[in-house]
Amino acid sequence: MRKIRVEKLTRDAFNAFGMYYDFAEPEGYALTGELHRFYPDRLRDAYTGHVGYSGIAVKKPERMIVHAVEYHTRTSEIILPLNDDIVLHVAPPTNGVPAPEETHAFLVPKGTMVQLKPGVWHLCPLPANAESLRALIILPECTYANDCTVVDLTDEQAFEIEF
Repeated sequence: MRKIRVEKLTRDAFNAFGMYYDFAEPEGYALTGELHRFYPDRLRDAYTGHVGYSGIAVKKPERMIVHAVEYHTRTSEIILPLNDDIVLHVAPPTNGVPAPEETHAFLVPKGTMVQLKPGVWHLCPLPANAESLRALIILPECTYANDCTVVDLTDEQAFEIEF
């Protein structure tokens, strides 16, 4: 089985898949007041219609073996890890044919919001340390019902993520 090493999250390495911002440790231009610093518009998306805010709970597997991947054709997906760092595997858009050989896995710090580009292959985030991960998933309402393609990987395509 092919093994993928977890990479540090950097702008250069992640740019092909999306963008991110560390909301737990904000930086950059801020609007300030006597008691606050406000960091506006760090991530933006052009969702039309209603936005759905969904929670996800993921148990830590004994081994991080990935047997399926998904993508959204028309929308990005936003993920915010709440109680732990996450391991997020991604592969570039490939017009509906999974590309597990092009997969990268990133360590995303707790409090860092990740925005995946439309078409990027992924699946649920995995807990890096905790026994159970809690995260916020933001998508246009009902994306999982009308713009979510899940593909089971063959035994030859499946991969294991390692630190």
